[in-house]
Amino acid sequence: MITRIGQAFRDGRGPALLGLAIMVGIIAGYATLGLRLGIGWVEQAAFGVTEERLASTAASLPAWRLVLIPVITGCIIAAMLGLGRRFGLSPDARGLGVADVLEARAVKAGRLDVRSGLYSAILSAVSLGGGASAGREGPAVHLGATLASALGSWFGMAPRGSRILLACGAAAAVSASFNAPIAGALFAFEVVLGHYALRSIAPVATSSVVGALIVRHHFGQAPVFGVPEMAAASLWDFPAAAVLGVAAAGLAVLFNRGVIHLPPLFAGWTERFHIPSWLLPIPGGLAIGLLALMAPEILGVGYEATSNALATEYTFGLLIVLIVLKTLATIISLACRFAGGVFSPSLYLGAMLGSAFGIALTILTGDQTAGPGFFAVIGMGAVAGAVLGAPLSTTLIVFELTTSYEASVAVLVAVSLATILSQSTLGGSLFQLQMRRRGYDIAGGASRLVLQIVRVRDVMEPLGSWGEESVPDGTCLYEDDTLGRAFAVLDAEQIDSVIVRERSDAQAVIGIISKSDAQAAYARSLAEISEEEHR
Repeated sequence: MITRIGQAFRDGRGPALLGLAIMVGIIAGYATLGLRLGIGWVEQAAFGVTEERLASTAASLPAWRLVLIPVITGCIIAAMLGLGRRFGLSPDARGLGVADVLEARAVKAGRLDVRSGLYSAILSAVSLGGGASAGREGPAVHLGATLASALGSWFGMAPRGSRILLACGAAAAVSASFNAPIAGALFAFEVVLGHYALRSIAPVATSSVVGALIVRHHFGQAPVFGVPEMAAASLWDFPAAAVLGVAAAGLAVLFNRGVIHLPPLFAGWTERFHIPSWLLPIPGGLAIGLLALMAPEILGVGYEATSNALATEYTFGLLIVLIVLKTLATIISLACRFAGGVFSPSLYLGAMLGSAFGIALTILTGDQTAGPGFFAVIGMGAVAGAVLGAPLSTTLIVFELTTSYEASVAVLVAVSLATILSQSTLGGSLFQLQMRRRGYDIAGGASRLVLQIVRVRDVMEPLGSWGEESVPDGTCLYEDDTLGRAFAVLDAEQIDSVIVRERSDAQAVIGIISKSDAQAAYARSLAEISEEEHR
């Protein structure tokens, strides 16, 4: 009896999992608050203020200081990346984020390295506090998921249970970041887990609520953005929201392409000129500082500037300038190895785009629309939803920020169009594209992912010692080849089985894999994933 209860708990099926979900919510919630305070401490040291007044204060700083602060931050981050690579704390010399959580869920049985996760959180606090143009939610999601993974490892959770805890940590982090428990839970289902299995709903929702309660206890119930009271929407505002959705799709496509293609381009340059990649933050800091001379509002996470756009405090011309410069600053920050995410920048860009759209619409139609503030909220949700591939959770974030049913309906119209158009253009969301660059096509579903994550060594029939004369020549596979490659070789050579060798100089024969064994392993893996996603 006790053994069955323990096994059910480790698999993520026991009622005791709710207790663990509460623990994850508390840990991830306080970790998110710690990251927020850490960013604030660095901002206070660098700029003399915290995020809530960064845009207005930066605008009053002398030019030399606007340039010097990001450059010094770049030097610090470069040193931290170099030390992190040397001591194994940051092997890839970069900050970690949501894509790493998705990789852990899809490929690594829900496991994340605790030391690298904590070090990445420190990198994020220094980067964002020192003016790097990126978001704090991605690092918060990774930190929450890392701590949840550590808790799962300590309790000996099976992969299925570990993946649920991973989603619990992500939900609590998003909930604590935005004070939005419903959106936090839905983000975990929509982006991290990729399904709405019944057994995961209660623990994920519990962690999300706990994360929100923690932030409300310490910071009150005020939303992270100052959303002014909006005028009632007319029937004409909903077709206009659809047009804004098309514009949001275009901006999301440009942003995602930059975030995906510029980092490998910069990495290629460092290899060509034999420069360590961990030195990239230094020229990156200089570039950010020079952009800040034109628009100091681009620095940092950008919450004050986003709130100003929602309050329609910027002119049409300034909004366009901020869209261009913030896009450049964020892409450069991420390409130059500053640690941070894309959630806040996408909200920032959406608010600027929506406000500019609302101003233009008001000039054309007069007082027939709900005004720029209304469309700033719509744009904020549309661009963020299209960038992240999370239309439902971003719609709910808007609803929890505004409590406006009309705004939420308009956001749903805009974000649906923006997401469809951007993903049909790019072939997936930003996180899906990042995963594809790592060799995993999570957008293709379980049927394709299994072919990429199951290895030949997991399927082959091990062999004992072979005599030299018994080892066949010709076609072979290696132990770390994927199941997809095994099928490709078996089909191309029109054979029923093939030998498997070690990936070493000796290349000793260690097994044999048959087509029937490969097909059975494929069917078995699909059945296990289907059960996990539907029960």
